[in-house]
This record gives sequence, C-alpha cells and structure tokens, in this order.
Amino acid sequence: MEKTLNRIHPVSDPEATYFLQISWEKDLGTGFGLILSDGQCAWTGTVSEAEISREAADMEMNREKYVEELKKALIAGEESAGKYNFAISRDEENMECHFSYERNLKDGSFRLGSLKLQEVSSPAEVVKELIGYCLDCLGRLQAKNEHLQKENERLFSDWSDVEKRLEKCVEAKEELEADLYNRFILVLNEKKAKIRNLQKLLNEAKESVADAKCTRDSIATTQMATVRENDYDGSTDEESENLTQASLPSAPERKDSLLGSPDVIDTAPRRKRRQRTAKPAGTGAKMATYETELPAKEKKNGDIR
Repeated sequence: MEKTLNRIHPVSDPEATYFLQISWEKDLGTGFGLILSDGQCAWTGTVSEAEISREAADMEMNREKYVEELKKALIAGEESAGKYNFAISRDEENMECHFSYERNLKDGSFRLGSLKLQEVSSPAEVVKELIGYCLDCLGRLQAKNEHLQKENERLFSDWSDVEKRLEKCVEAKEELEADLYNRFILVLNEKKAKIRNLQKLLNEAKESVADAKCTRDSIATTQMATVRENDYDGSTDEESENLTQASLPSAPERKDSLLGSPDVIDTAPRRKRRQRTAKPAGTGAKMATYETELPAKEKKNGDIR
C-alpha cells in the first residue's frame, strides 16, 4: 500500500494546520483511504471506485482526467498549493467532519469531491501512526540521501580521475601538436628549399636557352654577313675579269695597226699573246721587244722575195 502525508490549510481558517494522509493499493482511481488530523483529533473515511466514477459522471468529466485532478489535489501537496481549496466543517455532536476539495479557476471554482469523515476514538494512535509514517519517510529520505552522497562522492572521484586523465590528454595533445608543427615546419622549409632550387634551375635553364638563342642568332647573322661579303667579292672578281677580258683585245688591234700588213699570218706570236694574256705582268716589255723584232723579219722577208 502506498501512502502520502501532506499539510493543508482550510479556507475557513487559513492559520489552522491539518495533516492529510491518503493511502491506496494500486491506483488512486480504484479507491483510497483518508485520515485527517489536527494533532489532537483525527477523522477517517474512504472513497470507493464507484464513488469516483459517479463524481466524474456528475461533473461530466472523463474519468482518467478526473483521477489526475484528484492526484494533484490530494497527493501533490505543496506543489499544487494555491490551485486547490480545502473546506473542513466539524460536527461535534455527531462526531463527524465534512471534508471537501475544489479546483480554483480564474472566475470561480468547481468541486472535485466531498465526503463525511468519522472521528476516531483514539486519536493518539492515529497521531502515532502519522508520526511513525513521517519517521519512516525521514529514514528513507536519509538513506536515499546517504546513497546519493556516496554516489556523489564516487562521481566526484571519477570526475577527478577523468579530469587528471583529461589534463594528461591535453598535455599529450599539446606535445603532439608541437611535434607535428615542428615536423611540418621542417617539411615546409625543405619544400621551400626544393622549390627555390627548382626555380633557380628553371631560371638558369631559361637563361641558357636565351643565351643559346642569342648565340644562334649571332652566328646566323655572322654567316649571313659572310655570305653577303662572299657574294660581293665574287661579283667584284667577275666584274674585274670581264673588264680585263674586255681590255685585252685592244692590244692586237694596236699591233695590227703597227704591222700594217694583214696578209702575214704567224701563229707563234698568237700563242705567245695567249700566254701573255694569262700573265698580264710584263706585257709592255715584251710588246717592245716584239715591235723591235718585227721590222727585221719584214726586211728579211723582202730580201727573200
């Protein structure tokens, strides 16, 4: 059986304090027992399952919802303070107490239920039972508190261990990051050095290609100049030879004019002249000798005739 104990203050006397104990077997909707006491007197009563169904039908409310409202009003206690009102009316002659409970609304209230409680002949036993229940609850709460305290200590110890592990992990992480950063710097510097070397080699290759191109251009220019000079020299030599060949026939014409006789044919002098044509040097001296010898030959020929 489950039980709850709450303090309530009746609407008719807010300064008064009553203790309300509710007990039930499985669920509040199957019926519950009620004990009300002011510390000196005590009253008891029960609410059956049929009465709960009848109350829900009278208010035209769903039964499950009505049971939830009962739980909030009778069991929640301080959590529902101000949301529900309790009315207590004592009848000393009949040794009864009329107890009712209502739900507060903005524009009024509606009654959840009411019942008549019978006064207990030995309220001391009821008060004793209530005190025992309170002590049992206190013991359970203390045990739960101790359990929670131990659990808290264990969690704190675990948290300390986790914190130490976390600190070690952070230190290891920082060391690993520093090591990786140093390695990264080394690799980066090596890559930069390689890039600089490759760039230097590339520049040198470009310069060598440019130099080779300049050299080829210079050689080509020189060759073209040489070819032009050779062509110029060849044309000059040809012009000189043409001029020489053009000037050579004038010598025989002078000789013929000097000889004065076209009938004489002498092959030897012509061959000599051809030889002289090959050797221009000394032509004047030989021509003088030839002119000297020519009259003698003509004279000799005249004598023969």
